[in-house]
Amino acid sequence: MIPVLFFLSIMVFSFIHLIPGDPAEILLGQDATPQAIRALDTQMGLDKPLLVQYLTWLLNVLRGNLGTSLVDHEPVSQLILQRLPVTIELALGTMIVAILIAFPLGVAAAVMRGRVADFVSMFAATVGISVPPFWLGILFLLIFTVKFHLVANSLYVPIWQEPLKNLECMILPCVATGIREAAVLLRMLRSSLMDALGEDFVRTAWAKGLRGASVTLKHALPNALVPVLTAGGLQIAGLLGGLVITEQVFSLPGFGQLLVQSVFSRDYTTVQGTALVAALIVIIVNLIIDLTYSRIDPRIRADGGMEE
Repeated sequence: MIPVLFFLSIMVFSFIHLIPGDPAEILLGQDATPQAIRALDTQMGLDKPLLVQYLTWLLNVLRGNLGTSLVDHEPVSQLILQRLPVTIELALGTMIVAILIAFPLGVAAAVMRGRVADFVSMFAATVGISVPPFWLGILFLLIFTVKFHLVANSLYVPIWQEPLKNLECMILPCVATGIREAAVLLRMLRSSLMDALGEDFVRTAWAKGLRGASVTLKHALPNALVPVLTAGGLQIAGLLGGLVITEQVFSLPGFGQLLVQSVFSRDYTTVQGTALVAALIVIIVNLIIDLTYSRIDPRIRADGGMEE
């Protein structure tokens, strides 16, 4: 984890400084004088060599200090803590919707391969992958909010303050993004479960007279979950940085929106801090998924090998 984060910090710091534009010029406006721009650059420490700027920022990060926003003049860690819960809630809600859709349809498609349920499930998966989540979000707003007034288009409210209002403002974005993630999981689960149903231990279970649901859910499904978990882990990691458009459509003050706004305003410190935190979350999610493998499939050892 440490080498990955170190290498990523170099990449983020280098790439953000390749973006055209001076933060001081953007903050002061086009009418600012060169003297005022240089003075603000000096005040923000942007007049120093890039190597010095990077080492200063890195040392602060190692002390737990992500720096201060060049635009908002607030600690970057505080800005992240304000925005990250929104994106985490949206990502978790999206995956809950995806699991509720993908698992019943995926199991039905694998068990009834070549039948109507299989064709319906795969058709739904193809449609889910093809339709952009932001278009679904706009469509949901037009239908459920503008047309039928079933869901109010309210501002985001934290779940610990008003759970019902939070559910009202989060249900549409979670469903809009969850449909696409469900399509990916559905296809992965169907393929993996069909392979598991063809294994010798499943035929042995059938030969012992076990019921169909017991064979599928207790024997075949756990062995089919390893690739599904891998795909799900990558989806969660991708959602933490890929929900920008959904957050924009539904006016959610999330983590991705903070990152995009920081890039546009050339807020170097905030971009570096948010990118580093996002990378850390992705690494932790993948680590948890790796550790879960041995719990689901006993044949997989914690040291990364396979038991004979």
